[in-house]
Amino acid sequence: MFDRVQDVERFAAALQRVRRQAGVTYRELAERAHYSHPHLIRATSGKQLPTWEVAAAFLGGCGVPVDLLPVWRRRWEEASRDPRDIVGLLEGAGSLEDLGAAVAALAQPRSLRALEQETGIPRATIQAWLRGTRSPGRDRLDHLVRTVGGTQEERAAVARTLDRLSAGRSATAA
Repeated sequence: MFDRVQDVERFAAALQRVRRQAGVTYRELAERAHYSHPHLIRATSGKQLPTWEVAAAFLGGCGVPVDLLPVWRRRWEEASRDPRDIVGLLEGAGSLEDLGAAVAALAQPRSLRALEQETGIPRATIQAWLRGTRSPGRDRLDHLVRTVGGTQEERAAVARTLDRLSAGRSATAA
């Protein structure tokens, strides 16, 4: 089970440590990051996860090298996960709509546009998968789940669920 509150608080605390280690005030950081200082203070409050854009600007303003941003992006993605148990959702999925809801929870908070950019899969295709109106191909769905940072356990649960739902559709078609 994900503990989103603790993950958000830990991410905020990590940002706060980076700012302190950089030795910059919020006003100096605001000038470097091109966000208002109250906006940046909220990013480290631990009450709400900042957007990735704000977090990246914050880190850049503190002098974090660009080659470390993918590591921070993974930390941000972990903190932004839906608090529900994705594997549990998948195991209980009885329809393509349920599969789509679980994958949508896994992909949060990304937009369809961001998913398209990150995966190369057309937005309309992803939207149809998430709504359960189109059955995804196993390899393409795994690519999406892997791209959004799905764990090995989550990837395996997605594959099992897709296989189970496909087998059920084949049996009713026969």
